[in-house]
Amino acid sequence: MSVVKYLFAIWAGVLIYAVLSLSFGARGFLAYSQLQYEQARQEANIEELRLINQELEHTMSALLHDEDTVAVFARELGYATAQERFIRIVGLGGYQQTRTAAGEVVFATLPQYVPNLVLRIIAFFTGISILICMLFFDFMKILKNEK
Repeated sequence: MSVVKYLFAIWAGVLIYAVLSLSFGARGFLAYSQLQYEQARQEANIEELRLINQELEHTMSALLHDEDTVAVFARELGYATAQERFIRIVGLGGYQQTRTAAGEVVFATLPQYVPNLVLRIIAFFTGISILICMLFFDFMKILKNEK
């Protein structure tokens, strides 16, 4: 009976390791939820880039096939036809408008997790602590029975 009782300490250490590994390990629930969040963030960025790409394709098509669009863009850049004259007032406006943002670079973040070695150390010392407590209580029981 006493050997089985001491095997409980080993079992408890293994159980602690399994629970910690499933919760906080490299393939645990915490890392998995962080990866799911990262996937959703990357998919949202891809969708945003897809919309920007469509808008740029429409603009490019308009610039290739529509002379009025070319004229509007040229005026925004400060160009004019031979019949037009510009009067520039220094200090007013003068900035170039960007019709479309080029997008944003979204770097993937690695999930945060507790290293396996740390989980093993915690489980080992938990099992050892349980074993020491059992030995201490058995020793106290023996001392009490001797009196």
